[in-house]
Amino acid sequence: MPGAAVFQLPCLLLLLLLACWATGGHGMTDETIASLRQETRDIFYHGFDNYMKHAFPEDELRPLTCAPLTRDRANPAHIEVNDVLGNYSLTLIDSLSTLAILASSPSPDKRGRNKPLDDFQDGIQALVENYGDGTPGPSGLGKRARGFDLDSKVQVFETVIRGVGGLLSAHLFAVGDLPIRGYEAKVEQKKRREGIFWRNGLVYDGQLLRLARDLAERLMPAFHTPTGLPYPRVNLRHGVPFYANSPYNTDAEHGQCTKDPNDKGTEITETCSAGAGSLVLEFSTLSRLTGDPRYEKAAKDAFWAVWRHKSSIGLVGAGIDAETGQWVAPFTGIGAGIDSFFEYSLKSHILLSGLPYDKNNPESDSPEAFLRAWEDAHDGIKRHVYRGAAHHHPHYIQVDLYTGAMRAFWIDSLSAYYQGLLTLAGELDEAIETHLLYTALWTRYSAMPERWSTATGNIESGLRWWGGRPEFIESTWYLYRATNDPWYLHVGEMALRDIKRRCWTKCGWAGLHDVRSGELSDRMESFFLGETAKYLFLLFDPTHPLNTWDAPFVFTTEGHPLIIPKHLREHKFSRRTSHHEWEPTPGTCSLPPQPVPFSISATAARPDVYHAASLARLHLMPTIETLESPLVEFNSDHPSISISDIQSPSNYTYYPWTLPPELVPYNATSSAMASRTTFDLSFPNLPNSPQVGGMQRVHEGILVNSMSGLRFGMIREPDTFPIEKEITFDEHFRIYSIANIALGRDEKVYMTRSTIETFNPLDPFFTRTRDTQTLDLVVDLPPAPSITPSSASLSDFLDDALGENGNLSGFDYLDAFEVDVDPEALESEPSYLASLLASLQSLLSAPTTSQTSSSASEPSHTAEPEMRRHTIPGTLPTGPGAAPLPDVPDPNLTYTPENPLGWSSIYVHDTTLCAERLAPEIPRNHQIIVIPRGDCSFSTKLRHIPPFPPKSSSLQLVIIVSYAEHEDDSYAFSSASAPEDESTTLHKHKHTHASTPQDRHPDPEAHAPPPIPDSDSEWTRKPRTTRPVPRAANPAHGGVPLVQPLLDEQQFTPSGLPRPHPIPLVMVGGGDETMGVLRRAKEGGALGVRRRYYFLSQGVRIGNLIVL
Repeated sequence: MPGAAVFQLPCLLLLLLLACWATGGHGMTDETIASLRQETRDIFYHGFDNYMKHAFPEDELRPLTCAPLTRDRANPAHIEVNDVLGNYSLTLIDSLSTLAILASSPSPDKRGRNKPLDDFQDGIQALVENYGDGTPGPSGLGKRARGFDLDSKVQVFETVIRGVGGLLSAHLFAVGDLPIRGYEAKVEQKKRREGIFWRNGLVYDGQLLRLARDLAERLMPAFHTPTGLPYPRVNLRHGVPFYANSPYNTDAEHGQCTKDPNDKGTEITETCSAGAGSLVLEFSTLSRLTGDPRYEKAAKDAFWAVWRHKSSIGLVGAGIDAETGQWVAPFTGIGAGIDSFFEYSLKSHILLSGLPYDKNNPESDSPEAFLRAWEDAHDGIKRHVYRGAAHHHPHYIQVDLYTGAMRAFWIDSLSAYYQGLLTLAGELDEAIETHLLYTALWTRYSAMPERWSTATGNIESGLRWWGGRPEFIESTWYLYRATNDPWYLHVGEMALRDIKRRCWTKCGWAGLHDVRSGELSDRMESFFLGETAKYLFLLFDPTHPLNTWDAPFVFTTEGHPLIIPKHLREHKFSRRTSHHEWEPTPGTCSLPPQPVPFSISATAARPDVYHAASLARLHLMPTIETLESPLVEFNSDHPSISISDIQSPSNYTYYPWTLPPELVPYNATSSAMASRTTFDLSFPNLPNSPQVGGMQRVHEGILVNSMSGLRFGMIREPDTFPIEKEITFDEHFRIYSIANIALGRDEKVYMTRSTIETFNPLDPFFTRTRDTQTLDLVVDLPPAPSITPSSASLSDFLDDALGENGNLSGFDYLDAFEVDVDPEALESEPSYLASLLASLQSLLSAPTTSQTSSSASEPSHTAEPEMRRHTIPGTLPTGPGAAPLPDVPDPNLTYTPENPLGWSSIYVHDTTLCAERLAPEIPRNHQIIVIPRGDCSFSTKLRHIPPFPPKSSSLQLVIIVSYAEHEDDSYAFSSASAPEDESTTLHKHKHTHASTPQDRHPDPEAHAPPPIPDSDSEWTRKPRTTRPVPRAANPAHGGVPLVQPLLDEQQFTPSGLPRPHPIPLVMVGGGDETMGVLRRAKEGGALGVRRRYYFLSQGVRIGNLIVL
């Protein structure tokens, strides 16, 4: 009815308005957010005021004893304290940037005073009074030291991120390069002083920048190592006398040699990837502000020194030796020892974007180089370290650095930073799903334990403390800024409440020595005020300038914001287009997930939200009726404490425990938990089978020499190949362990055919199957002809070169020898230069006449050189015209005269065989015909081959050779048929263009769907514009191969009649190099084909089992 439509329209509008209201982020009111902001401000000041009262000018505060924490000079091995505390008022330096951030949103004051800003300026004045203003004159001498001339052996990494980074960030705030709302950094000149005049009487003219340079200069001796990796520790006064191999201790002229050369002490040279590679932000900022490039260069060299030592599967380890560059431990993950290396790879790209760099060295100096390092590192982590939803809930584990095999199940509190980094990189989905587990863990323990096991659900190895680390809160802030989901506000509220009720003391904030019992530790780490309180405040201050500022600034791993000022940037910055091959793909930030209609939080409505709770064993957590806390008696006198902080509003049915039940969608349903199909495949003990040496580790896997008593652990899973558009392959079984040896995702199990011959090929759990899509073309090549130059030619060559010079004395080789070199051939063909040098070598090594004549009279006993056997991976055709291969036995991979190949008459056609026919005698007298790919379909090429009588000496196989221009991308192929040295494989990493008389074009019928690539060949894909795909991105297959040729119609003869005996066809890659190999085979060589096999288990392919 017409009236019904009129009635329905207002109802729909009402529903739409209700949905918009429900999804608008009304999970927390502005008043509540402001209250939490004030509570965070009170948390900071409770710690800061007590530090200034009880501990300054020492480094840190003991909140239980209300005393300073200083270096443990009685125990130099106490590195947990001595590495960090350099005796330079560390907590004040770490807190300055937090004060500057609080100054943008000060609490209301009746006198209009901005207390955080005043405290920021007073803190800088206190530093200058104690350590000088950084100048060489009298004002550079402070009460405690001239600069940082202190007898303190400290860790380089900690001193850079806390000391240098804190000073630089405070300087940028002081001069106005980082924003403080309402603060004007106006440079004035009064009474012969020029600078920024503050109310406390200090004239700021760069004192902190000069002090930062003084501190950084004292760290520079640590960078003098053979590898570019800095030594882990340095003495701020004496340098590195405790490293015996340092150039400072071996260079008598420029070093700092001690009086007794044997009195150098001993100190470990092991550093970590995070410690060596996480210095670029601070040192690059220092170099750009001071104009001294040494700091930036040293930090970048250290970063790339770490990156160069990454394993072949793209993983970076944790511990590394600064002198040798060798990895100390074979484990890796995303947490302790490696965390900030990944962080600085992306943030260095952001900070340095738009800045000038060395155009002659873009692969290590440009911002894009750091972005590429991050993307490659993330690919490796996602491939090997990340465990998806099939493992209860997505999380990260510890794996083998070289193989990617699982090594441990624990996660640590430091790894909670990674979700913030993923958010910054635009990997929002991965960040949201993995952050859920850390939220559930905090809910369970009311803190983040240092290390926790996903396997046992308990704290790992007794590492039960939480020292106030900020990483979890930091990621929560990043995620809230990206999603605006109120869920994260309640996560921050949970952290704030738990900190207040568990860590408060009369003199500050204590760390938790045991997150289970609540036992406190007598230390307030400097990062609690420098990071934890800072990120909490930014979370609850959505309009803060740093939350709305559109500028390339970053937070360091210590939470200090840094930026390179505008006046140091190029005014007209144009994107570089030609300095190096790789270009980043223009990216866009991911949109936050849309909330479910009539709900408020998209995260609370996720169907896997309880999967993380289950993995964290949140359902096993006891209900706590009462909580004992010493803070109740002080509640009336301390505004930072409220009685509600010691009472949990729920029994932890929901998490975070501060989440209001109304944020959980009504009748919300959790999705079914993913399950993995795993089983063990065991083989019996076989008589007369060797038990010793049954397995050996080879390149990329394990070679099995005996199946007797073996057990395979197998998992059924799909796999993806991360090219520009992700491809998902069919499910397959992957062997993840063999005889209790864990295998990496891309590792393979190799078996020779003789090893499995005794097994029933039709066993349903271990079925041998011939591969119908790929094979190996086997080629026997005769030795290359060698030309022995005569002595006369050598004499003529030297006469022309020497000219009037009678001998070689004073001879200028470069002027005398002029060799014409084709630069294009030299670049595209590595063998071009090798051939040139070989020719010169053979010419110069020519025998003399007397030697030639004398040797001619002697009988020759030189054995004829043997043929070399090679393999080239190939694909079989598909379609109506595909014909089976000839029924010939598979040859061995090693050449012997007793095992020759069967096809020795070979014809190589120079053109693409699209416009002409072959002569009738060619297929009659040649067993192999080789044709270049291009210009027409494969069926057309076969149509131009005349009919021939089928016999052993006539045509057996047509080989199509593909070129790079026929493929979407360039590929490099290498046979993995043998783990090592089983056969010689032809390599071609850069296809050259065809040298035929006509131009070649892609075949109109060549792009059949690609086959599932076989593990026997590995193809390394090289995209043109996107980031490189990691090697062996597909564990079962190794990458994307050539497409299968499509024969779209049955085969016909040139006269149009159906061909009575269809011709088998194979396509191989390699372009001109492969054509050259086949031409060499025509002159005394031979060809054959070797079929490939794979195994099925219950009808599903075992992807990483390779039959040699």
